[in-house]
Amino acid sequence: MYSLYGMCEELSQKCSLARSGSDEIYGGNHMKHECRITVLETKCFSEYQKKYLADPNSGPCPCFRTGDTFLLRRTPQKDDFYHLMDGKFCGEAWDAISRYVYTALQGGSIMHGWTNDERMMIACCNDGTRPVIFKIERIDIPETAEEEAWLSRQDFSNSAEDAYTG
Repeated sequence: MYSLYGMCEELSQKCSLARSGSDEIYGGNHMKHECRITVLETKCFSEYQKKYLADPNSGPCPCFRTGDTFLLRRTPQKDDFYHLMDGKFCGEAWDAISRYVYTALQGGSIMHGWTNDERMMIACCNDGTRPVIFKIERIDIPETAEEEAWLSRQDFSNSAEDAYTG
């Protein structure tokens, strides 16, 4: 009998074999992907903290600083996604951005038709009095000459004419 953790690990391994745009879903060569998270900015709305928080002097987020960078990998030896980077990432922020991180690690388009590069997303955590703004980027790692050639032919840009406006 599988444990829930065992089933998730098995599904994770099967999913990591699939990649966006591949003719061969399982068993073929597939490009590897990493995800870089960069803290672009931290905000603090002290007027909201004073009005609504139990500690009106909470201040800015204690977990992140502008310029902090995190590189996530998913390998058979280490899975940064399912282990929240071994506790190095705020759980609330992770909850807000994890779907974009997962998409990047699987090689998918993070924000087709929204950002100027569909391999990137700008998102923020859910803390309304001290939000942190993140840039999430898919990093493609070609392992063969064919993958390198395919990657060089891709246009991941989105224009204002392509933009989804809600």
